[in-house]
Amino acid sequence: MTPWALALRAADLLCVARGELGGLWLRARPGPARDALLDRLAPLEPRRCPPGITDAGLFGGIDLAQALASGRLVGRAGLLDTAPALLLPMAERTETGLAGRLAAARDAGGPVLVALDEAAPDEGAPPAPLTERLGAFAVLDGIALADLAETPPPPDLAAARAVHARARVPDALAAALVATAARLGIATLRAPRFAIAAARANAALDGRDEANEDDAALAVRLCLAHRGTSPPETEEEQEAPDEGTEDGADAPPDRTDADRGRDDGDAEGDGDAGADRLVEAARAALPPGLLATLRAARARRDAAASSGAGARTASAGRGRPLPPRPGRAGAGRIDAAATLRAAAPWQTLRRRAAPDDPRRLLLRPGDIRLARSERRTDRLVIFAVDASGSAAMSRMAEAKGAIEGLLSDSYAARDHVALVAFRREGAEVLLPPTRSLTQSRRRLRALPGGGGTPLAAALAEVADLADRARRAGLTPSLVLLTDGRANIALDGTADRARASAEAEELARGLGLPALVVDTGTRTAPALRALAAALGAPLVSLPRAGMEAALTELPR
Repeated sequence: MTPWALALRAADLLCVARGELGGLWLRARPGPARDALLDRLAPLEPRRCPPGITDAGLFGGIDLAQALASGRLVGRAGLLDTAPALLLPMAERTETGLAGRLAAARDAGGPVLVALDEAAPDEGAPPAPLTERLGAFAVLDGIALADLAETPPPPDLAAARAVHARARVPDALAAALVATAARLGIATLRAPRFAIAAARANAALDGRDEANEDDAALAVRLCLAHRGTSPPETEEEQEAPDEGTEDGADAPPDRTDADRGRDDGDAEGDGDAGADRLVEAARAALPPGLLATLRAARARRDAAASSGAGARTASAGRGRPLPPRPGRAGAGRIDAAATLRAAAPWQTLRRRAAPDDPRRLLLRPGDIRLARSERRTDRLVIFAVDASGSAAMSRMAEAKGAIEGLLSDSYAARDHVALVAFRREGAEVLLPPTRSLTQSRRRLRALPGGGGTPLAAALAEVADLADRARRAGLTPSLVLLTDGRANIALDGTADRARASAEAEELARGLGLPALVVDTGTRTAPALRALAAALGAPLVSLPRAGMEAALTELPR
C-alpha cells in the first residue's frame, strides 16, 4: 500500500470508528495532499479549534450580548459541546494547558481530534497528552500530484458502519497486537486498544464481520509503528543465544513432538508467531529515518525549557492571556467582558431589589474582574571561559571549538549570550548580552591566553552580569569552561588555597542554573568541589557531547 493510499485508509477508518480510534495525527505541511485528505474527513464534520481558543470558547458560557439585550441569562454552548470533531491547526505549537483540556474531553467521550502537525523535520511535536489519544498516524511527505490523481472514491460509510456494529477481532489476533506493542517498547495501553479498533474498522470497510491478519498488519502500520521507542529487533537479534549460557548450561529443554506440532498449528492460535509477523509490518511501515525524527521531536517537546524562553512572569499588558481574577477597581486593568459576564446572572435579582434604579446595568464591586497575562522572559547564557596559562597551553583550542558549538545552539534557541574571559589577575566581559552569533564568534577567536587563573574574579563578574540581566528582564544561566585550578585570589595575589576557597564561596551564593565543562586533561578535585558548590553537572572535553550541553543545563 502506497503512503497516499495508507493516509486515505487512515481517514476512512476514522470516519467509521470515530471515537473508538480517538483521532488522527496528520504530519503534513499545507498543500494539495493535505487539502485532499481533509476533504476525505468531511463526513466527520470537523470544526476548527484555534490554538489560542479560550475556556469560554471550549466549554461555553454566557452570551453576553444576548443577556444584556434581553435582560435575562442567556447561555452559549462551547466547541466541545457542539462539534463532533475538532481540527487543530499548528498542533505542534499547542500549549500544554489546551492539550490537557482536549485530552480530558476526549477521555470523557468528547469530539474526535484531527491534529495537523505542520512542523519541519527538525522541529518539535504536538504535546504527548494529545498524541497519545490520537489512534492513527499519517505522514504526507513526498506525496506528488500524480498520486492525488489516483485517489479512489470514498467508501460507503453507512454500509461500513452497519457492518462495524457487529464486527469483531478474534482473541488470538488481539493478543498478537498487544504483544506487538510490547515488542515495540510501547508502554501505554491506549495504543493496542486503538490498533484493535483500527483492525475492526478495516474489516468493516471491506464488508467482513471478523478481522484477519491483514487487518491487524494495517492497524500496526497506522497505530503502533510511530509509537515505537526503538526500531523493531531483527530476526537474528531475536534468535541470538543468551550470553549467560555456556556449554548448554541453563538451556531450555528439548521440545517434544507435541510442542512442535503446536508451533505448526493455526497461526491465529499462536500469539507469538502472529506478533512476529506484525513486527515485520511495523518494520516496513515508516519511511527511513522517520521514527528517529519523531523521537527527536518528542525529546525537543519534553525539553521545551531548553529554548530561548526563560522564566514565566506575570505581565499587566503583554503576553499570553490568563483567566481573569476578581479584584478591585484601581488594582489593575479591568477586563470589561469578564466583568459583564460576572454581573449578567444577577441583573434580574438586582433589578427587583432596586426597581427605581435608572441604570441599565447594575454592577457591584464583587463583579470586577482584572485582566491578567503571562509572558516568558528571554534567557541569557553567560559563557565564562578560562583563558589562563594552564588552559591555554593544554586544550584552549578544543575549548574554543566547543564554545562555538554551544554558541550555535544558543543562537538556534534564540538565547542571548554573553562572554566573560578570565586570565592573569582578573576577569572582563568581552561581549555584553547579545544575539549576534557573528560578533560572539569574532570575540571568541580573538580571546588571548596566558597568565594565572582568577576563578573567583570570574564568578564575581558573572554575578554582577547576572544581576544586571535580571533587572533588564532576562533569565541568566551559566556555562563555565575551566580546568578548575584557581591560583589568583580576589585581591590579585597569588594564593592557591585562598583562591579556591573564595571561588567555592562565590559559587555557593551565585544561585544560577549552571553547567561546568572541564577543559583540563584530568579532572581536578577542586573542580568537582566547585561544580558541587554551583549545584551543576560536570562534563569533560572532548567527550562532553557538546551539541547537547545546553540541553543538560538546568532551568
